[in-house]
Parts: sequence; C-alpha cells; structure tokens
Amino acid sequence: MGPSMTVPLSPLLLRLSAAAAAVAAPRLKSPAAAAAAGTVHGVRWAVSEGRSRRRCRAAVVEEAGAREDGVLLPKEGDDAEAAAAAGRYDWKEEWYPLYLAKEVPDDAALPLTVFDRQLVLWRDGDGVLRCHEDRCPHRLAKLSEGQIVDGRLECLYHGWQFDGEGKCVKIPQLPEGAKIPRSACARNYEVRDSQGVVWVWMSDANPPDDPKLPWFEPYARPGFTDLSTVHELPYDHSILLENLMDPAHVPISHDRTDWTAKREDAQALFFDVTERTARGFAGYWGRTRTPHLRNLLRFQAPCVLSNTLEYTDKDGRDQCFSAQFLCRPAGQGKSMLIVRFGSTVRSPIAKVLPAWYLHQNACKVFEQDMGFLSSQNEVLLREKVPTRELYLNLRSSDTWVAEYRKWMDRAGHGMPYYFGHSSLAPPTVPAVVEQAPAGAVAGMSASFPAKGGVGTVHAPNPTNRYFRHVVHCKGCRASVKKYTSLKNAFAVLASAAVAASILAATKQWKAVLLAASAVLAAASYACDAVLSLITTNFIRTHRRL
Repeated sequence: MGPSMTVPLSPLLLRLSAAAAAVAAPRLKSPAAAAAAGTVHGVRWAVSEGRSRRRCRAAVVEEAGAREDGVLLPKEGDDAEAAAAAGRYDWKEEWYPLYLAKEVPDDAALPLTVFDRQLVLWRDGDGVLRCHEDRCPHRLAKLSEGQIVDGRLECLYHGWQFDGEGKCVKIPQLPEGAKIPRSACARNYEVRDSQGVVWVWMSDANPPDDPKLPWFEPYARPGFTDLSTVHELPYDHSILLENLMDPAHVPISHDRTDWTAKREDAQALFFDVTERTARGFAGYWGRTRTPHLRNLLRFQAPCVLSNTLEYTDKDGRDQCFSAQFLCRPAGQGKSMLIVRFGSTVRSPIAKVLPAWYLHQNACKVFEQDMGFLSSQNEVLLREKVPTRELYLNLRSSDTWVAEYRKWMDRAGHGMPYYFGHSSLAPPTVPAVVEQAPAGAVAGMSASFPAKGGVGTVHAPNPTNRYFRHVVHCKGCRASVKKYTSLKNAFAVLASAAVAASILAATKQWKAVLLAASAVLAAASYACDAVLSLITTNFIRTHRRL
C-alpha cells in the first residue's frame, strides 16, 4: 500500500490539513465558505417537561426555523418532498461497501455480512469478483468455509461446486448421467468494483441502481493519492458513524496520538447545515479560532461519510484533503469500516514511513475510542429509548450527531433496526441467535476473515487488533510474517555468536563475537517491537499495570 497521509482518522486528518492550510496562507475557493458568523453560541439549559430521565437540555443550533429541544429542524414544508421519499426508504435498495478490492484474496472465499444477511465474496478463475448468499442449498453449510477449485466455489461439506452466477455445476454424489437439480443454486448478489472499493447491491426485487453507486470526485483527480485500510469493529455502525462525524472529541480522546491532536486545542465549533434530503445531509463546520478553514461534511445513505477541505496554497495551486468513511453494518453490535484518506499534497513524512506504521496508528485511534463506543452501544440496547432521552447534545459540538439521528427518524422504518432521535425500532432477533445459533464458537466461525483461522497464535477476538485489521490487510499480514522470520533468524544468529565466543581462542574474537551477539539480539528485539506495534492493542498509560 502506498501511504499518502500521516494520520489515520478523519478528525486527525482534518486537523493536519487545517494546519497545513494555515501555513500555506490559504484562500478558500468557495465564496460561500468565506464566513462563519452567527452559528456558535454558549450552552443553553432548559427544563424539559414531562421527561423523567433528564430535566435539563442543551441547545445544538440556534437559527431561524423550527427547533425541537434546541435542535435546528427544517421549516414546515421545506422538506416535504424529502419526507415523502423517506416514506419509501428500503435498506435493501442500496449499495453497501463490502471490502477493498485489492484486499480480496485470490485463493479463498471471504465471509461478510450486511445487517443480518450473510454473504460470501470470492474471485472466479478469471479474477472476476462474485458474491452469493453464504449458504449451500444442499444442507445450509457456509460456502465461505469452502475452497476455490478450477475457478469454482466448492462447498467443503459434500463437494458441491458453484460457478460465478451461483449455479451448481458439480455434485460428486449424483449417479452417472443424472442431471443437477435446477434449484441447486446459491442466491446471487450483484457487485461492482468502483474506485478500488467492492460494493454489493442488496435488493431481492430490483436490478442494481447504478446512479446510487457512490462516486468520490476528489479520488478521480490526477495526482490524488490515498491511504486505505479495513477495520472490523465491535459496535453498531450507527455508533461508528456518530464517532466519525464528531470532530469535538479529537483533541481530548486522541491527544498526541499523531502530531496534531492536542487537548489544549479543544474549543467550540461552528456548523452550517446546508442540505437535508431523504438520503442524508451536508454542511460546513470549522473551529472558532480558525473560521476561515471550513470543512465540507456529507452523509450519504445508507452508510457513507465524507469530509473534505479545499483551499488554494501560497503558490496559487488548488489543493484538496479528503477523508472517506464507508461504514458497513455487519450485524448487531458489529461494523466494518473502510477508511480512505486522500490528498493532492503528499506529506514528506508519509513518503518515508512504512505502510504498517500508518496502519497501526489508525488501529490505535480506534482502540482509544473503543471503550466509549462499546458502552454507548450497550446503553442504547439496554435502555430502548430514543437518543433524545439519553444524549445531551451541545450545539457547539454535536450538530452532526443530532442531524444523523434525525435522519434515522425519517429512514429508520425501512431498516432491520435503528435508534433515532425521536423514535426507534430495536432488533427483534437477539444477536446470539442472529450470528451463533449453536453457541459462541459458531458465532466466531460465522464471521472469520478468509485468512484468520483458529489455529493462529492470536485469539479470535473482535477487540483484538490482529483480527480487527491485520487479517484484513495483505500488507500487514506480510509484515507480520517478515518480522517474525527476521526476529527468529536474529535470535538464532545471536545464540550462535554466543556459542562461538565461548569456543573462540583469543580475547579479541570473544569480544567481537559477543558484540555481534548483542547487536543481533537487539535486532531481534526490534523486530519483536515492530510485531507488537502491528498486532497489540493500545492501552492508555493511566490504565496500564
């Protein structure tokens, strides 16, 4: 992977881009982005009558237009068309991001989920991406447990083989001359490889709607480079989206994680919501201390978030920093995130740092937030009330969170489950039944990545960095293998040097061999430290023993 950015998460990226833009004395390209006045105010507390869970509320935005508990809403009639469209929302009539195309194995099937739909993604003999329901029509075995034989996907239970269209082309147990039953086929799903991301169309009733397929214009610009990674996370995709559209937490939660996030930079933010539709919302945000730097945030249904900063540098050249977050719902309490950071300006540091270092830094950021988000997920499921009853949103930090949960109110009835600002529909099927009908082991095997079997030294744990990222990244897997081999080789050579020093006839040779053994031991330790960085979870200093 060719790294192009020095930071792994959108808020951190945007902090770096803001700093770079400030140094370059930028001139914002959009006239509409030249001012950010009148959108930031102090916290206002109000009594919420008839609400026993919390009596005081905080305003989010104070502008013209209707407000509910201080949160800006469209004026009456302004969004009638969007409301009508929202009434027809169906989660299955959407494209969902499955995986980075370059990370899909050539020689193994990949189990993936969209909400509670279990899918298998694989490449046929021509390298074409194929996707089916992850279930053999014979006896319901998981096709992702199978293997690819002669360009076909073989179920390892009884050896049935399927072509790229899901049609069964071989049943070893059939008598000679017997025909394969027409119903012996796996349900097929349409997939597209767009800008390096594999998308799946989930509808059972309608053909793919190509205009709905997300397209990110900055990534098509000449000279635009990006750093893309895949992460599996142990909380709901709506919690993840909230976190990614929350720049206010960055200075505190990620203090000094890269080189830009600093807790003393925590401050009030301004927000300008410019668009609300049945398929999402968009607007500008920025920091009150640097109001001339306005980032454009856009949420696009069902699970795409983008954050872009455009400016003109001191040499008069147009520059762009962009972060894309593709958050796939992977079942209750699980999500898979494709992170893409792109830029027209490549940092000199990113040119020299290895990709695995940037990837482990991204993992560190997710681990810093994991405890917060997992507990938030738990409370939402336990309390079973809308977020307006639980959240204390501030208009100077949480506008996008409120906008997202309000969009959930409009579209959530078309999803398997959701938690909106004023309404909700909890999951009807417990997660253990959805993913693990035979217990915890079945649940883990149902979600194993293609290259992360039980026999590895790392436990199959969704909170473990190895299974959250490394198994999904060819580059990091290769780095683990390389540094493991180097560590063992250096250790063997160090031992050999010590043994040779014992047998050496002169003091000079003893000294040389002992010095060599010390250097080799240090090299082995360094390789072990790299392995630890790639595979070991981050723990905050004050929580360590």
